[in-house]
Amino acid sequence: MDSHADSQRATGTTPSVTIRRFGVLFAVGLLGIVALAVTTPAQLEAVPDAPAVPTAVLVVAVIVQSSVLLAIAVLIGCYAAPRLGLRSHLLERVSEGTPIGPNLRADLPTALGLGAVAGLVIVLAEAVFAPAIPADAGATEATVGAVLSSLPVRFLYGGLTEELLLRWGFLSLVAFALWKTVGRGTDRPSDRLLATAVVVAAVVFGLGHLPAASTTYGGLTPAVVAWIIAGNTIGGLAYGWLFWRRSLEAAMIGHMATHVIFVALSLVIVVA
Repeated sequence: MDSHADSQRATGTTPSVTIRRFGVLFAVGLLGIVALAVTTPAQLEAVPDAPAVPTAVLVVAVIVQSSVLLAIAVLIGCYAAPRLGLRSHLLERVSEGTPIGPNLRADLPTALGLGAVAGLVIVLAEAVFAPAIPADAGATEATVGAVLSSLPVRFLYGGLTEELLLRWGFLSLVAFALWKTVGRGTDRPSDRLLATAVVVAAVVFGLGHLPAASTTYGGLTPAVVAWIIAGNTIGGLAYGWLFWRRSLEAAMIGHMATHVIFVALSLVIVVA
């Protein structure tokens, strides 16, 4: 990462925000939004006292709202990330013609390993610290079909869209803002500054899971809030580090690897 960023500064070739650069990442994130929109009506049916909303209206609302947030995040990242030395192999392919394959193969072992470790740590922490789900919370019984039907949202929205929102967009925004305030006068952000942005984005990643947790637990108690933020922060720290030290795509792969652990464990529990 450092050599690539250094070469960009030396040649003055920091990529600008273009429709092509924006469009390719927005298209990737849109896959997750479609997956979320398609599954949202079924998820609401399982929520007690959920308002009756026509399916078409609900799907359009999810797509529009999520697309606006995604567009903002992609635009921020396209401007800020390259200036911070943060990479996307896909954008390097679009901007410079750099082959994606070799870079992805170099990132793959670290991304898969760290993502899987994060998943295992979260599972173990959940077994020890997570509050029990109340019997009257309305949580649906897990089945093989339910686990498999969650795969598109887990891998497409979680692995792709959330990384564009939280790492590419939000982490880059935090790091850029810190650099232009606390780190003024330096030609690049310090490791301490970028590490701070990783932590902030990870905590916000945890906060973003509270609405879903409220549905699962039938409300938010202090114990539920603490667990949801802490548990998801573990993953957020791993994905943020991958984005910082490797690439956006490494963070996406790591996020997906975590969900592989979750899905495998869920299937074992259901079958057993």
